[in-house]
Amino acid sequence: MISPSEAEDPMPLDASAPESVLQGPALAALRGPAVQQLLRLRVQGRLSRGHVRLAGECLGVSERTVWRWLAQAEADPSAAAGPGARSQNRFEVTAEVRVLLAYWRGNASAVHRQLAVRALQEAGEPGTAVPGGAPAEAVPLLDPLPSLSTFLRAVRRDLTAGERAALARGPEAARAHDVFGRRPRVWRNHTWEADHVQAPLLVDADGELVRPWVTWYIDVATKAITGTAVTPGHPSRASILAALRAAVLRTGPYGPAGGVPEHVRVDRGRDFLSKTVLGAFGVLEAKVEDLPAYSPHLKGTVENLNRCADRMLFAVLPGYTLTPAPRRAKKKTEPDEPVPLTFAEFTAELLDWARWWNAEHRPAGLAGRTPIEAWLADPTPLSDIPEAALWGLMLEDDGRVRKLSSHGVRWRGRDYVGAWMAGQAGRSVRIRHMPHHDHEIEVCDPAGRHLGTAHLADAATPEQLDALRRTRTARARRLREEAKKAEALRRQRFAPATAPTPAQRLGAVTAVEADQELTTADHTDMAALALPDLIPPAPPPDDWNTPASLRPATGEDSR
Repeated sequence: MISPSEAEDPMPLDASAPESVLQGPALAALRGPAVQQLLRLRVQGRLSRGHVRLAGECLGVSERTVWRWLAQAEADPSAAAGPGARSQNRFEVTAEVRVLLAYWRGNASAVHRQLAVRALQEAGEPGTAVPGGAPAEAVPLLDPLPSLSTFLRAVRRDLTAGERAALARGPEAARAHDVFGRRPRVWRNHTWEADHVQAPLLVDADGELVRPWVTWYIDVATKAITGTAVTPGHPSRASILAALRAAVLRTGPYGPAGGVPEHVRVDRGRDFLSKTVLGAFGVLEAKVEDLPAYSPHLKGTVENLNRCADRMLFAVLPGYTLTPAPRRAKKKTEPDEPVPLTFAEFTAELLDWARWWNAEHRPAGLAGRTPIEAWLADPTPLSDIPEAALWGLMLEDDGRVRKLSSHGVRWRGRDYVGAWMAGQAGRSVRIRHMPHHDHEIEVCDPAGRHLGTAHLADAATPEQLDALRRTRTARARRLREEAKKAEALRRQRFAPATAPTPAQRLGAVTAVEADQELTTADHTDMAALALPDLIPPAPPPDDWNTPASLRPATGEDSR
């Protein structure tokens, strides 16, 4: 063994350690390999003081510290790996423990309690069972059982944050801890993303407070909103087609961003994947990318637009519903609540915000430019469709050829008429219509040339429509009340228990009340009121193959 005094090139032992570039965990990671290499040199008889000094300079410690590490490594071989190395006796989370963590929904303390009970039962000592615990055969026996702090530290060390979140709240919760790469930079109109978003505020739509839906398309490369449509109620394929028409057109209020996209990303929505919408995308020769459900990270551009609209626009409009309402006082001292916007006012606010987003807002990633500036700076050629040709792409066609009669054209059991139909009775036509817009239709000839618009004949007056809505509302309210009362009759109440006793039903009924209710039910049950034997069925015809029991009695049968 070579001691410091016998080594060549002596150096003062109290010399200060040189400054090291590596700090913290990096030094701890290099200590083990350095000490092991020095030990190998010592075994070979080649260790010198220069080696020790070089190791100290690299690790940022003095030679005395390196000699002490060597002495500790000779006394305890496990110390040669360094403080950050893996200990052979360290507790680790096994596959069986992972199953228990999944059983307890990530509750590591509950798993440790069940492991402790299992150890007590195996040792023959009386132990209290864990309420609701896993079967004993599914609980591994750990020898020795680690302490709670050691167990919790092992769970935090051996399980990632995403795994712990998935165990506690389900696999979807692990997505918040995942890392996603950026898609490569593309050019304008290479990819659009489309989505529906419900505005969290109430607007007045024809006297009814509703939460409107916004359907829009955004260009991924330039962050420009190309088309927008607003629907008072739940959106449909009509909303998608209206927004698509506004996105493709680049004239008037829709431009200058727009044109025909190469790809469109949607999120497996039923309306986006309808035959009409896919047919419109097919005519435009745009490839539809159907993303998996519940995967907002795969269309982050439009999801970011939804979030920005909520924080920048919806939150400052009257009628916003995500802000908790203040607690009501006995005496009203607060000012009146703001009057909600009408649907037209909300639509104007949204379109103005979309224009501000395109012309003035400077999103991150555009090098300080607005979406319109980034759009105009992109030299990629655009593909446009004339408005006259685009008109037909947004309408549905049932494929049938009809005849114009003296009452107009009949569609879905109703007649539609137009002033242009005069003198054209008997002409063959085809009908095209916007989805769910049954108040008017577009009539074309069999070749597809547009002839004119037809409106519903004998349409109800506004007064009749208001009365019909009131009647339907009252009927729906009455049905809900009846269903609520029926549920109250069906509800079973049980007495509370403080000891393990059988369940005891509550709600006493007299014999007279039970008979009355059963009698009422018998008078309303059509199956019970039916009299199948009142009119006997006629005998089957002679040419039928019938069972012997149903054949009429003859002289031969009687013999």
